[in-house]
Amino acid sequence: MTPQEHAAAAADLLRAERTGQQIGLLTLRHPEISMDDAYAIQSAILAAKLEQGRRVIGWKIGLTSKAMQSALGIDIPDSGILFDDMAFDSGATVPAGRFIQPRIEAEIAFVMGGAVGGEGVTRADVMAATQYVAPAIEILDTRVERRDAASGQPRRIFDTISDNAANAGIVLGRERHPPDSDLRWVGAIVSRNGEVEETGLGAGVLNDPVESVVWLARRMAQYGQSIEPGQVILSGSFIRPVECPPGAEIHADFGPFGSVEIAFAGGARPAPR
Repeated sequence: MTPQEHAAAAADLLRAERTGQQIGLLTLRHPEISMDDAYAIQSAILAAKLEQGRRVIGWKIGLTSKAMQSALGIDIPDSGILFDDMAFDSGATVPAGRFIQPRIEAEIAFVMGGAVGGEGVTRADVMAATQYVAPAIEILDTRVERRDAASGQPRRIFDTISDNAANAGIVLGRERHPPDSDLRWVGAIVSRNGEVEETGLGAGVLNDPVESVVWLARRMAQYGQSIEPGQVILSGSFIRPVECPPGAEIHADFGPFGSVEIAFAGGARPAPR
């Protein structure tokens, strides 16, 4: 793909986010698309949002479980960018129509006290740079169709990465914990409208959520980026995504680690802004 094609794809994705009208699969439009192309489209989205006045508050890591990687035929995670307008307080209600097809995942968030970066980043580096960890919910959305209606082809990893790794929001729990606990055993019971939908343990995230942040720092180094102080890192989900239609009320119970709640208002999407 050319830089002009990267910019055009980013513009289409931003328009989809603004209007609520999904675009077709980029992998059908550009069969030659590569991982580098997908991250270049994501970078074009980043540049556009910064120009609009948005601020980067962190990063998300996705596709950290074996099940999700197998489903997409890959063997590595992906990553996306958290912007300031994506943050919701625990217990808040998402306005009607804010997202197209929202889903949520339960995750462990790392809040960084120091910078960390470079291809040689180690587990010890990540632990030293982490100020605290907290329970979190990631809100997913898709500005790209999940499946092409004509051919039946599903989204591929390149579609997802281009679409900012399907990232749309973050809900950070109020509890704060030192990073030196064994996060493999931190788990959550996730309910929608009072019924349990998913359960899982931190070990589902690359065997240890800390290793997920190590992977992110090393990947970012390949693109001249690094994790900065104050940023929030969503380390990856240890549950399958839970659909959140209008009226959904989500409660993620992390036991002694804390809890996170988010609701989705009912009603139709407002007119494009």
